[in-house]
Amino acid sequence: MRTPRRAARVAVLDPEGSVFLFRYDNEEVGVHWAMPGGGLEPEETPRHGALRELREETGWADLEPGRLLCTWEHDFTRAGVPVRQHEHIYLAYGPRRDPASQAADARAADRILHWRWWTPDELATAHEALWPPQLPSVLTSVQAGTDAGPVDLGFVADLRPRP
Repeated sequence: MRTPRRAARVAVLDPEGSVFLFRYDNEEVGVHWAMPGGGLEPEETPRHGALRELREETGWADLEPGRLLCTWEHDFTRAGVPVRQHEHIYLAYGPRRDPASQAADARAADRILHWRWWTPDELATAHEALWPPQLPSVLTSVQAGTDAGPVDLGFVADLRPRP
């Protein structure tokens, strides 16, 4: 039996279309790259949680989550507890920059050891795990102007890196 967990993230794109990702080095689920974000507070809406998490993890107080980009669900173990996480991912645009130093404690608590901006080409050929794995195609649709609104990626069972 898995505990339900709600979460929200923000896909921050720079003017050239690169996306900002954190590298999580997690003993329970392995190394993976994901957007800033995390678990929601009990009465928090996904949009408010995405904004709070973005500010806590990056220190960027000048960005607002825009439209809902996609949703997805996945299983993992968090602090020894098996969870099924339902995530809302929002889109935001901002300048290319590093996270603020005042957010270092929040990153350390989440075992975020590294970050970088990924170009669309780098995402498409990534060999490390991306969460969600469909992130390259979702962002390609946004940049091409062919997305038709929020995409439900459904349940993703296999979060292993691509060969």
